[in-house]
Amino acid sequence: MTAELLSFPVNDNASVSALWDSPSGAKACFVLAHGAGAGMRHTFLESLSTQLAARGIATLRYQFPYMERGSRRPDPPALCHATVRSAVAEAARRSPLPLLAGGRSFGGRMTSQAQAKEPLQGVRGLAFVGFPLHPAKQPSDERARHLLDVSVPMLFLQGTRDDLADVELLRPLAARLGNRATLKLIDGADHSFHVPARSGRNDAAVLDELVADVDAWTKTALEL
Repeated sequence: MTAELLSFPVNDNASVSALWDSPSGAKACFVLAHGAGAGMRHTFLESLSTQLAARGIATLRYQFPYMERGSRRPDPPALCHATVRSAVAEAARRSPLPLLAGGRSFGGRMTSQAQAKEPLQGVRGLAFVGFPLHPAKQPSDERARHLLDVSVPMLFLQGTRDDLADVELLRPLAARLGNRATLKLIDGADHSFHVPARSGRNDAAVLDELVADVDAWTKTALEL
Protein backbone atom coordinates (compact mmCIF):
# COMPACT_ATOMS: atom_id res chain seq x y z
CA MET A 1 0.00 0.00 0.00
CA THR A 2 1.28 3.45 -0.94
CA ALA A 3 1.27 6.07 1.78
CA GLU A 4 -0.96 9.08 1.14
CA LEU A 5 0.84 12.41 0.86
CA LEU A 6 -0.89 15.25 2.72
CA SER A 7 -0.15 18.49 4.53
CA PHE A 8 -1.38 20.20 7.68
CA PRO A 9 -0.87 23.63 9.25
CA VAL A 10 1.44 24.16 12.22
CA ASN A 11 0.57 27.83 12.72
CA ASP A 12 -0.55 30.80 10.64
CA ASN A 13 2.82 30.94 8.89
CA ALA A 14 3.79 27.33 8.29
CA SER A 15 2.37 24.08 6.97
CA VAL A 16 4.25 20.80 6.65
CA SER A 17 4.02 17.64 4.57
CA ALA A 18 3.10 14.24 5.97
CA LEU A 19 2.65 10.64 4.87
CA TRP A 20 -0.38 8.70 6.09
CA ASP A 21 -0.14 4.90 5.98
CA SER A 22 -3.17 3.16 7.49
CA PRO A 23 -3.66 -0.57 6.83
CA SER A 24 -7.08 -2.15 6.94
CA GLY A 25 -7.99 -3.24 10.46
CA ALA A 26 -5.25 -1.20 12.13
CA LYS A 27 -5.19 -1.33 15.95
CA ALA A 28 -3.27 1.91 16.60
CA CYS A 29 -1.57 4.86 14.90
CA PHE A 30 2.03 5.87 15.56
CA VAL A 31 2.63 9.60 14.98
CA LEU A 32 6.23 9.30 13.84
CA ALA A 33 8.72 12.18 13.78
CA HIS A 34 11.99 12.10 11.85
CA GLY A 35 15.54 12.59 13.13
CA ALA A 36 17.50 15.84 12.98
CA GLY A 37 19.33 15.20 9.71
CA ALA A 38 16.86 13.31 7.54
CA GLY A 39 13.18 13.80 6.77
CA MET A 40 10.11 11.61 6.72
CA ARG A 41 11.16 9.86 3.49
CA HIS A 42 14.40 8.49 4.92
CA THR A 43 14.82 4.83 3.98
CA PHE A 44 14.83 3.73 7.62
CA LEU A 45 11.50 5.45 8.37
CA GLU A 46 10.00 4.16 5.12
CA SER A 47 10.94 0.58 6.05
CA LEU A 48 9.82 1.00 9.64
CA SER A 49 6.42 2.32 8.56
CA THR A 50 5.95 -0.46 6.00
CA GLN A 51 6.69 -3.17 8.55
CA LEU A 52 4.53 -1.57 11.22
CA ALA A 53 1.65 -1.48 8.73
CA ALA A 54 2.13 -5.22 8.19
CA ARG A 55 1.55 -5.66 11.93
CA GLY A 56 -1.57 -3.49 11.96
CA ILE A 57 -0.04 -0.22 13.15
CA ALA A 58 -0.79 2.86 11.07
CA THR A 59 1.72 5.69 10.86
CA LEU A 60 1.62 9.41 10.27
CA ARG A 61 5.13 10.51 9.28
CA TYR A 62 5.64 14.24 9.05
CA GLN A 63 8.20 16.97 8.48
CA PHE A 64 9.37 19.63 10.88
CA PRO A 65 9.23 23.09 9.26
CA TYR A 66 13.01 23.39 8.86
CA MET A 67 13.12 20.13 6.91
CA GLU A 68 10.18 21.27 4.81
CA ARG A 69 12.19 24.39 3.90
CA GLY A 70 15.27 22.32 3.05
CA SER A 71 17.26 23.78 5.92
CA ARG A 72 19.80 21.81 7.93
CA ARG A 73 19.25 23.87 11.09
CA PRO A 74 16.51 22.49 13.36
CA ASP A 75 13.69 24.78 14.39
CA PRO A 76 13.51 26.25 17.92
CA PRO A 77 12.00 23.75 20.38
CA ALA A 78 8.75 25.71 20.72
CA LEU A 79 8.08 25.39 16.98
CA CYS A 80 9.00 21.70 17.05
CA HIS A 81 6.60 21.14 19.94
CA ALA A 82 3.84 22.95 18.05
CA THR A 83 4.51 20.73 15.03
CA VAL A 84 4.24 17.60 17.15
CA ARG A 85 0.88 18.78 18.55
CA SER A 86 -0.41 19.59 15.07
CA ALA A 87 0.66 16.17 13.80
CA VAL A 88 -1.13 14.42 16.66
CA ALA A 89 -4.25 16.48 15.97
CA GLU A 90 -4.07 15.60 12.27
CA ALA A 91 -3.80 11.88 13.06
CA ALA A 92 -6.81 12.12 15.38
CA ARG A 93 -8.76 13.98 12.72
CA ARG A 94 -8.08 11.31 10.14
CA SER A 95 -8.84 8.24 12.26
CA PRO A 96 -10.35 7.19 15.62
CA LEU A 97 -7.44 4.79 16.24
CA PRO A 98 -5.64 4.91 19.61
CA LEU A 99 -2.62 7.16 19.26
CA LEU A 100 1.06 6.61 20.04
CA ALA A 101 3.70 9.23 19.35
CA GLY A 102 7.46 9.58 19.26
CA GLY A 103 10.00 8.97 16.58
CA ARG A 104 13.57 8.78 15.51
CA SER A 105 16.23 10.43 17.72
CA PHE A 106 15.62 14.23 17.66
CA GLY A 107 11.97 13.71 16.69
CA GLY A 108 11.38 11.44 19.65
CA ARG A 109 12.95 13.95 22.04
CA MET A 110 10.86 16.82 20.67
CA THR A 111 7.77 14.64 21.15
CA SER A 112 8.62 13.81 24.76
CA GLN A 113 9.35 17.46 25.53
CA ALA A 114 5.96 18.45 24.13
CA GLN A 115 4.28 15.72 26.17
CA ALA A 116 6.08 16.81 29.33
CA LYS A 117 4.97 20.44 28.91
CA GLU A 118 1.34 19.54 28.25
CA PRO A 119 -0.04 16.05 27.51
CA LEU A 120 -0.64 15.39 23.84
CA GLN A 121 -4.37 14.94 23.31
CA GLY A 122 -5.30 11.28 23.01
CA VAL A 123 -1.73 9.90 23.04
CA ARG A 124 -1.52 6.65 24.99
CA GLY A 125 2.26 6.15 24.93
CA LEU A 126 5.57 7.38 23.54
CA ALA A 127 8.06 5.27 21.57
CA PHE A 128 11.64 6.43 21.03
CA VAL A 129 13.67 4.91 18.21
CA GLY A 130 17.13 5.84 19.45
CA PHE A 131 16.58 8.46 22.16
CA PRO A 132 19.46 11.00 21.97
CA LEU A 133 20.33 11.04 25.64
CA HIS A 134 23.50 13.14 25.22
CA PRO A 135 25.93 14.41 22.55
CA ALA A 136 28.57 11.95 21.34
CA LYS A 137 31.40 11.47 23.85
CA GLN A 138 29.61 13.68 26.40
CA PRO A 139 27.72 11.20 28.60
CA SER A 140 25.00 12.82 30.68
CA ASP A 141 21.33 12.26 31.44
CA GLU A 142 20.34 15.95 31.65
CA ARG A 143 18.37 15.72 28.40
CA ALA A 144 16.13 13.17 30.07
CA ARG A 145 15.04 15.21 33.08
CA HIS A 146 11.77 16.20 31.44
CA LEU A 147 10.82 12.52 31.14
CA LEU A 148 10.04 12.53 34.85
CA ASP A 149 7.04 14.73 33.93
CA VAL A 150 5.71 12.22 31.38
CA SER A 151 2.99 9.99 32.81
CA VAL A 152 2.19 7.75 29.82
CA PRO A 153 4.10 4.53 29.01
CA MET A 154 7.43 5.00 27.21
CA LEU A 155 9.36 2.57 25.02
CA PHE A 156 13.10 3.09 24.54
CA LEU A 157 14.62 1.22 21.60
CA GLN A 158 18.37 1.66 21.88
CA GLY A 159 21.46 0.08 20.36
CA THR A 160 24.18 -1.04 22.77
CA ARG A 161 26.77 0.81 20.62
CA ASP A 162 24.78 4.05 20.46
CA ASP A 163 27.22 6.97 20.90
CA LEU A 164 24.30 9.22 21.91
CA ALA A 165 22.96 7.00 24.69
CA ASP A 166 25.34 5.35 27.15
CA VAL A 167 23.74 2.10 28.30
CA GLU A 168 25.11 2.66 31.80
CA LEU A 169 23.01 5.84 31.96
CA LEU A 170 19.97 4.37 30.24
CA ARG A 171 19.47 1.54 32.71
CA PRO A 172 19.24 3.75 35.83
CA LEU A 173 17.08 6.23 33.90
CA ALA A 174 14.60 3.47 33.07
CA ALA A 175 14.67 2.37 36.70
CA ARG A 176 13.86 5.92 37.89
CA LEU A 177 10.95 6.10 35.47
CA GLY A 178 9.59 2.88 36.96
CA ASN A 179 6.84 0.92 35.26
CA ARG A 180 6.27 3.77 32.79
CA ALA A 181 9.48 2.82 30.95
CA THR A 182 10.32 -0.20 28.84
CA LEU A 183 13.96 -0.40 27.72
CA LYS A 184 14.76 -2.68 24.78
CA LEU A 185 18.47 -2.94 23.96
CA ILE A 186 19.44 -3.99 20.45
CA ASP A 187 22.72 -5.86 20.81
CA GLY A 188 25.55 -4.42 18.74
CA ALA A 189 23.49 -1.67 17.08
CA ASP A 190 24.70 1.92 16.80
CA HIS A 191 22.57 5.08 16.78
CA SER A 192 21.48 4.33 13.19
CA PHE A 193 20.73 0.72 14.17
CA HIS A 194 23.52 -0.64 12.01
CA VAL A 195 25.29 -3.73 13.32
CA PRO A 196 28.79 -5.02 12.50
CA ALA A 197 29.02 -7.79 9.91
CA ARG A 198 30.77 -9.97 12.49
CA SER A 199 27.57 -9.98 14.55
CA GLY A 200 26.00 -12.43 12.11
CA ARG A 201 22.99 -10.14 11.68
CA ASN A 202 22.15 -7.45 9.16
CA ASP A 203 20.11 -4.25 9.22
CA ALA A 204 16.98 -6.10 8.05
CA ALA A 205 17.16 -8.44 11.05
CA VAL A 206 17.57 -5.47 13.39
CA LEU A 207 14.55 -3.76 11.84
CA ASP A 208 12.51 -6.94 12.36
CA GLU A 209 13.50 -6.87 16.03
CA LEU A 210 12.57 -3.20 16.39
CA VAL A 211 9.17 -3.71 14.81
CA ALA A 212 8.43 -6.75 16.96
CA ASP A 213 9.33 -4.74 20.06
CA VAL A 214 7.05 -1.86 19.05
CA ASP A 215 4.21 -4.28 18.30
CA ALA A 216 4.51 -6.09 21.65
CA TRP A 217 4.77 -2.82 23.61
CA THR A 218 1.80 -1.33 21.74
CA LYS A 219 -0.44 -4.15 22.90
CA THR A 220 0.63 -3.52 26.49
CA ALA A 221 0.34 0.28 26.28
CA LEU A 222 -3.19 0.07 24.91
CA GLU A 223 -4.28 -2.12 27.78
CA LEU A 224 -3.28 0.44 30.43
